[in-house]
Amino acid sequence: MTTLGNTPKDLELPSPPGDGISSLSFSPKANFLVSGSWDVSNQVRCWEVNGAGANPKAAMSHDAPVLCTAWSSDGQSVFSGACDGKAKMWSLGTGQSQQIGQHAGAIKSMAWVDQLNCLVTASWDKTLKFWDGKSPNPVHTTQLPERVYCMDIRGSLGVVATANREVLIYDIKNPANFFKKIPSPLKYQSRTIACFIDQSGFAIGSSEGRVGIQYIQDSDSAKNFAFKCHRVNTVDVYAVNQISMHPQWGTFSTCGSDGTFTFWDKDSKQRLKQFPQLSQPISATAWNADGSIFAYAVSYDWHKVKQGSEYYNPNVKPQIFIHPTPESEIKNRAAKR
Repeated sequence: MTTLGNTPKDLELPSPPGDGISSLSFSPKANFLVSGSWDVSNQVRCWEVNGAGANPKAAMSHDAPVLCTAWSSDGQSVFSGACDGKAKMWSLGTGQSQQIGQHAGAIKSMAWVDQLNCLVTASWDKTLKFWDGKSPNPVHTTQLPERVYCMDIRGSLGVVATANREVLIYDIKNPANFFKKIPSPLKYQSRTIACFIDQSGFAIGSSEGRVGIQYIQDSDSAKNFAFKCHRVNTVDVYAVNQISMHPQWGTFSTCGSDGTFTFWDKDSKQRLKQFPQLSQPISATAWNADGSIFAYAVSYDWHKVKQGSEYYNPNVKPQIFIHPTPESEIKNRAAKR
């Protein structure tokens, strides 16, 4: 057990990646957690998480650093996307993996779409591609105006944030045509995006330490707002690395280059809980299926704008922690009067 500030129940996972952690994903059916990273082994690692901690279960290798991971809806398969544009599918039951897709550029984000029974990959080659795992060719390709920086899909709602601060909103059953295109409500580069659990909108985070809450329908536009976060003494501004929606309450977490993670309630516009600052950035987060466990990765994210390599210390190894989450930390609260 590792104690971090005021979170004495947080447990450190054994055998983490050896370099920057880019992705964490929990199975939708069981407490299996996978990670993607910039480790020289290019591995996707899997742990089985239980009340006493976690045990390494298996690992699968790519030919390049892994930027994103996802699960099939039945929890039987893990998908991963890498810098070389390859998408792979890994069966935990058999231990076998196979390439199921290819992009001309790195795959930045991916999601399994149960309604279409396919994997959607989003790339720096300015495309979304849909794969059924049966053919080496995509069943559909959507051309985008720019490189994808982040994507999320929930139910029928798909949101894609690209370079030039554009956000494309899709009915994922009709991916050939976007439902709406809007400029990001934030002024700087998009870093992370997450759909609300009721599919009415999304939260988007940027490199400027801000989060935008955005509703899809024009009739709900009065509810849109943005707020500052991941800032130290209001002067030092840090990137929002990931937004993760709680699967039950619709509240959410943010994590940042400042080494903190925070729980928020968008409906009451409140910060639910602020956690202590760590010595390294928090690069990725994930909730398990019922929202009782929160996983977070602590690793250098190269956020320093100038001469970032000078701040990289190879002796400080990445870590992954699991945080048991009681309802009191994450459940919605009444709005303040």
